[in-house]
Amino acid sequence: VQLQASGGGLVQAGGSLRLSCAASGRAFNSYGMGWFRQAPGKEREFVAAISWSGGSTSYADSVKGRATISRDNANNTVYLLMNSLEPEDTAVYYCARTRSPVGPLRIRLLEYDYWGQGTQVTVSS
Repeated sequence: VQLQASGGGLVQAGGSLRLSCAASGRAFNSYGMGWFRQAPGKEREFVAAISWSGGSTSYADSVKGRATISRDNANNTVYLLMNSLEPEDTAVYYCARTRSPVGPLRIRLLEYDYWGQGTQVTVSS
């Protein structure tokens, strides 16, 4: 399984970005997917997760109301739309696949085992 994240960049505060994560390998639609981020000097943190079916989602409080996670199982891709970006959103964003297929929504970092390479999001004030 390989995950390729893209879509990051430099944006002004208040702007929007849509991150994409293309997955290779089989059974994409059997696994939950998540987005995490890591700012300089900080630990990697949960941002958003989507269930294997796409029917359930979860968001960190810091992005709730500003972020939307979605997936296209036909094209093995998961997305993260971020609106009203703030300088505090500056980080490297990583997509990840859950360790176990199907099952409930997972939001803990240890519940994910395949990770993309990350895409940098920088929000200027």
